Amino acid sequence: MKSNHSQFDVDHYVFLGLPSGEEGARLSEQEINKAYRSKARELHPDKRPDDPNAHANFVKLQTSYEVLKNEKARKLFDDLLQMKREKLQRQGQQDSKRRKMMSDLEERERSAFSVDPTTIARQEEERIYRKLKEEIARIRTMCTNKTAAGTTPSKRDTSEKEKGNVLDKAKVLKVSWEKIGEDYTAQRLREIFEKFGVVEDVVIKSTKKKGSALVVMASKDAAVTATGNVLGDLSNPLLVLPLLPTSSPSVFSAERNESDGPKMSNVVGVGYQAFEESVLEKLKKAAQRQK
Repeated sequence: MKSNHSQFDVDHYVFLGLPSGEEGARLSEQEINKAYRSKARELHPDKRPDDPNAHANFVKLQTSYEVLKNEKARKLFDDLLQMKREKLQRQGQQDSKRRKMMSDLEERERSAFSVDPTTIARQEEERIYRKLKEEIARIRTMCTNKTAAGTTPSKRDTSEKEKGNVLDKAKVLKVSWEKIGEDYTAQRLREIFEKFGVVEDVVIKSTKKKGSALVVMASKDAAVTATGNVLGDLSNPLLVLPLLPTSSPSVFSAERNESDGPKMSNVVGVGYQAFEESVLEKLKKAAQRQK
């Protein structure tokens, strides 16, 4: 029976406009980042107002970028591409004329006493698929654990929660962007996210190469809506993820058939643990002062 792996058929290198195969495996992280920025400007929905698939294609691009950024997920994906290349090579080497001349006895002996190379290749391909799926699930779990680390409420936290002073993390979004072109300010982010609901606070942390922020929406519904729709400016797209990850779907959210079930969000988030803890503490103190 032929396995259904349609959700894995996308070549993440090709989707970013990069060479695939052995050449793609040798690409540096800087080359991948550069290709993503270029492709993001090309596929940004603001540049394709008449394309009904613009938003979906942009989300697929972000998924491919996240897979290639992660060292272990990229290695598994490279192994999968190698398996496919070897499979095509074996198929090309088969000689139809030689198969027709093979006697029934030789065919029975081959089936009885030798292991079919095609079966071995298929089993190895299945193994690579499973390992890739497990690795991406591990990445998602790791991000979830980092977010949840140190959040066990103390007696003081419980008391504050009873007073309504504890920040609802389900309303907080993690936002990141590359430091290219026009940078984002807290006011600019507020203007972007206010299209989807009231924004309670915006806290920015930036480095020389990357910008990041926490955006606090007034409601959970506004946070969910903004997560699926905020893309940022054409010259510098935003990556928006919930502070608290949703229930974990299967691998690769970008594309699924209807029979495969619901779509999922991006594969992995950004490491925010220390930053989140300090920012959330500031937000709680600010909320207390407003009481």
